[in-house]
This record gives sequence, structure tokens and C-alpha cells, in this order.
Amino acid sequence: MIKRTLYFGNPAYLSRKDNQLVVRLPEVEKNDTLPEIFKKEAHATIPIEDIGVVILDHTRLTITQFLIDGLLENNVALITCNATHMPTGLLLNLAGHTLQSARFKAQINASQPLLKQLWQQTIKAKIVNQATLLEKQKVESGNLRKWANDVRSGDADNTEAKAAAYYWKNLFPQLPTFKREREGHAPNFFLNYGYAILRAIVARSLVGSGLLPTLGIYHRNQYNHYCLADDIMEPYRPFVDAMVCDWINNGEDFTQLNTHAKKYLLGLATADTLLGQERSPLAIAVQRSTASLAKSFENEKADLIYPKLLV
Repeated sequence: MIKRTLYFGNPAYLSRKDNQLVVRLPEVEKNDTLPEIFKKEAHATIPIEDIGVVILDHTRLTITQFLIDGLLENNVALITCNATHMPTGLLLNLAGHTLQSARFKAQINASQPLLKQLWQQTIKAKIVNQATLLEKQKVESGNLRKWANDVRSGDADNTEAKAAAYYWKNLFPQLPTFKREREGHAPNFFLNYGYAILRAIVARSLVGSGLLPTLGIYHRNQYNHYCLADDIMEPYRPFVDAMVCDWINNGEDFTQLNTHAKKYLLGLATADTLLGQERSPLAIAVQRSTASLAKSFENEKADLIYPKLLV
């Protein structure tokens, strides 16, 4: 079952009762000018077992510790946002798998040749998806497919960077001056928001597969708590990019990351992917990827499963 992504962008009181997330809107409840029917609708319950990601995006949100316990027990990724409404914090379960100790050990003891082969497979999959998206945008994919086949163990030639330079220069033909920069002009903040959601989905799935999100196969930043999530999400980034491309191509406003835009990007978990010959929601594909990574560590053989972007 695909878990739900919940977004809270208004003042609310979030609590837990009988394994349900309880939502109350105090401002509505206290408003004596509103009909009783509106006040009743200001109270809702959602089964915690149906939730995958929760995003808290308001300074006047209150959440109980009892609810946080329940969310983490069910391996829900809890995201907090700052005053500019961008995700800045991620809270995850520390015990997401029954064989966690054994899988931690296999991950920690992974050899350098294995890690390099895993990164090679990851970068190949990423560049292939980038090439597909360029073609969907009616843009010449250049040498991306050739470069994907040429990626060596550990991406020793840094083919990822070469592909990225061409990709970002050509991805948005209607925006010829676009540069991919975290603090850059629109639609950079759309991409940032989508990547933050993707990171939470991947990190949650890694924990569910009994792996340490901190210990990466390539990323090694000592200040980054989610190096492995940043590794595994690489081939999935073009799925976020595709959503942003579709948003722009449909004539939507890409200069304002409003509630409408956020709701659209929250649909990432259910975006279609191609796994083998079958379509699969992105959240399910991520689970396949993290499970294959855990198996690769256990078997000491690189055999990662990544989806392809639909043509």
C-alpha cells in the first residue's frame, strides 16, 4: 500500500488517539461566528498506519510527544519547515527492521570495490533518466546515453558532472538563462522542495530496509546525517525534475511556491515509474531500490534496482 503524505500549512493541534492522528483546528473551533457544521469539520482523524510522510509547515502548529512516538513507531518520516516554508529538518525511526543489527554490520563492512560498483550503477541509472527527460522535453539528449554506458567503477571520470552540465543547460528550453543553484532563481525552489520530499521518502525506506541513512556509498560529508539517502535518491531526481517541467509546460506559475504548487509536488510519492516492464508508484520503486541495496551489502555483490522514467 502506498503511504499518504500529509501537509500541514495552517495553525493546528496534532495529537494521537487509538493509533489515529487527530487533527484539530483551534481557530475554527473558537470562532463563534461559524456554523456548528464547520466546527465539526475542524476535527479529523487519520490512521497512523496509512501515513508515510508528515510535513509541518507553520509556526503555530502543536504536536504531542505521544503522536511523535506513534509516527516513528510506524516508520513515518517527519519533516519540519523553516520561516521561508522550506524543509529543514527530518526525523526518522531508529529501529526500522527486525534484522537491523545484521544489516548495519553488512553495510559498515562493505568493501571499497563493492561501494564503487554500487555508485557506478547509481550514476548510470541517473544519466539514463536525465536523457529520457530531455527527450520528453523535445531536446536533443546529446551524448548522455553514451556517457551512461561509459560510466566506470566509482565514476572515476566524473561522468555525472559532465552529464549534469549538459542536462541543466538544456532542461528548460523556455528558460535559456536558467542555472541550477540552490539559492538561484525560479524554478530552483520548486526543485529544492521536491528534492526534500524525495529525500524523506528515500531515508524512510532505507530505515525500513534496516540500513543506516548516514553511511553513504559515495557521499561522505561528516556533517550530513543522510549521506546514503542522498546517494540512492540520485536516479530519482529526474522524476522531480519531470514534475517541474510538466508544471511549467502546462502554463502554471513557477515563480511562487504556493499551497497549490506544494500540493502538486506532494504527489511525487505516487508518480509513475517503470520497473522492468511494469509501472510502479515512485514510493514502491524506492522500496525496491533500498531492499536491493540491503541485499547487495549482504551478498557482497552490486545488484541495485532502479526505475526508469516513463517516455
